[in-house]
Amino acid sequence: MKKILKNLTYASLFFMALAFTSCQEEFEEIGNEEEQQAIEVGSNTALLIENTSANDGSFDNIVDGSSCIAVQFPYTVAVAGVEITINSIADLKVIEELFDEVDTDDDLLEIFFPITVTLSDFKEVVIENKEALRELAADCLEGGDDDDIECIDFVYPITLFTFDVQNQQSGTVTVNSDREMRLFFKEKTPGELVSIDFPITLKKADGTTIEVVNNASLAAALSNAKDECDEDDDNDYNDDDFEDNSFVEYLTSCEWVLKEIVRNGGDQTGQYLEFIFEFDDEGVVEVEGMLGNSLAGEWSLAFTEDGPKILMAFDTNTDFSLEWRVYELEEGIIKFYSDNDNKMVLRRACTDNTICDITNVAANLSGCKWRIADASWDIDFDGLIDFSNFNIHAYQNSGVFVDEGNWELTQEGKFKFNALFSANLEGLLGEWSVLECEPGSIKLGNADNAYVVLEKDCEFELPSADRLATILQECSWVIQRMKQEGARYNRYLGYEFLFNANGTVTLEAEAEVVSEGNWELGFNASGQLAIVISMMAEQELNFEWPLVEMLEQKLTFKIEETGKELTIQRVCEQENDEDVQSIRTILMSGLWNITELTEGDMDLTANHSDFDFDFKAMHQVELSINQDPITAGLWRNYRDYPGDLRMALNFEADVYDLGVLSEAWYITEVSENRIKMVYENEETVKVVVFEKKP
Repeated sequence: MKKILKNLTYASLFFMALAFTSCQEEFEEIGNEEEQQAIEVGSNTALLIENTSANDGSFDNIVDGSSCIAVQFPYTVAVAGVEITINSIADLKVIEELFDEVDTDDDLLEIFFPITVTLSDFKEVVIENKEALRELAADCLEGGDDDDIECIDFVYPITLFTFDVQNQQSGTVTVNSDREMRLFFKEKTPGELVSIDFPITLKKADGTTIEVVNNASLAAALSNAKDECDEDDDNDYNDDDFEDNSFVEYLTSCEWVLKEIVRNGGDQTGQYLEFIFEFDDEGVVEVEGMLGNSLAGEWSLAFTEDGPKILMAFDTNTDFSLEWRVYELEEGIIKFYSDNDNKMVLRRACTDNTICDITNVAANLSGCKWRIADASWDIDFDGLIDFSNFNIHAYQNSGVFVDEGNWELTQEGKFKFNALFSANLEGLLGEWSVLECEPGSIKLGNADNAYVVLEKDCEFELPSADRLATILQECSWVIQRMKQEGARYNRYLGYEFLFNANGTVTLEAEAEVVSEGNWELGFNASGQLAIVISMMAEQELNFEWPLVEMLEQKLTFKIEETGKELTIQRVCEQENDEDVQSIRTILMSGLWNITELTEGDMDLTANHSDFDFDFKAMHQVELSINQDPITAGLWRNYRDYPGDLRMALNFEADVYDLGVLSEAWYITEVSENRIKMVYENEETVKVVVFEKKP
């Protein structure tokens, strides 16, 4: 039974839950060790927390000139007479590009007032004119030396404990964002006590995470992070904050592909497109064309008040020979500028990772369906996206259409996603660079430091009425979970559906037909695929059930409006599962007694230890005491999706308090004489141990 012991972790989870529960009371007296873990509002630690959760306004310094405030979208500005409506961070790039095109040292921008700004403490203020904005911005020190800590972030959610005047714990608050954290502390008065449910996780600017377990380690981590990175709070929006050593290493560690070159206002890209530049650390630069033609030159780097400048010198090419200012660094892109309207754009192309070449990534993206596995923003989408033929089609797992758009590759070697309108997916709009890639996953990032991770899913097939009808009729299906008005409902647990080709359906328990009715498939008013079950004797099943998840081995239906849910598990192939059959044989080999039964911190063993359980064929279990029959119920062991060994028990709840056993248990330990099972959900943890009667 090679797979039986795979779920032993449930036992340890159970004991962890017991330990946690036993420590919690409605009120906790603070004293000694607990007092050290309390944070006084106004203390240094509290200020570090407030500064770390402060609203960062540096992303729009190009507009307001202050990292302490952020202008709320949408608003309108004008640059060189061109009006722009700013609806997102991505639109700020348009302002920067217009500044680049204006041949003047003064980047003049006009804001159309009134505007609403958000301060570092998330207070909102309406600004009527530029004088009021300048006055507010003056509160930030020159150079952007504000108090916020941007080089480290809290990973939410975080639970906070509050206390009354007697220093007793009086409540808990869960914060899910910087805004909620900052406002929580803002509403407290100096001297009040707060504590944190440790451990918590912090994410540093380089993407690494650290875990802190008490106030001291938290304060140290936040304080140390203040100067660990360049917060980029100044108003030089094109400085890109690079250092000489790291920039040289970045430049020389990979080849670079030319994507654009303009000389003296004339576009020369056509004759040099896809030329390869290779810089070495000895000051030599080699350039190779698509036809194999090559030339060598020299390069040198100087850091000036205007930023880093690269001098390239070639004997036979004057278009590349120039002192270029490194004007902008993006992920995998370097933009060079010089006077008299000269521009060159190079894209990084590491030869040791050809799978991340943009054309290879595009081909990979087009060849399958993808799921969003992770993103830097809250995204409520757990479905599939089809990127084939440069189109975007998004579907829920149930097959319901969500959104459509298109995508393209830009000259800078980026993906650009267009025309998505749903709230779930609008965060994908705009240009994205490839940050990481594997055959089955792609990580993309944009200029706003947002990221999204896509994972390939070639196995999942979108539900259709024909496909659903086919798999329903291929097999019998066992009810694994059911909810009524959002609460678990175990009456039908372990019952078996048989869907027939003629549109009839039977419901069986203990190999006997309990009810008969009809079934059909269709689409509800929302366009969602649904099954209609007409079984008048079973009113709890007699509904139109919209499909929310379709897998080969499991189907889930849900009626959102009423909190009804039905999950059924495919069981027809279980006869060939040696683990399932072995457990079945062991259980049917004699009488069994309960030697342990707990629910949370309650020990229920004594109430059930006298029963003899006789697991019979045809999924019936008989209970007796001293050979006197007491009652009977249903049992069924099976392997679920995604592969855990389970056993469903179903008894009448009001008979000898047997309802506590009615669950779809996880089997965690099996031997010839002992079986241990665990059930857990968001409310409780149950453990039951059966031992064979001598």
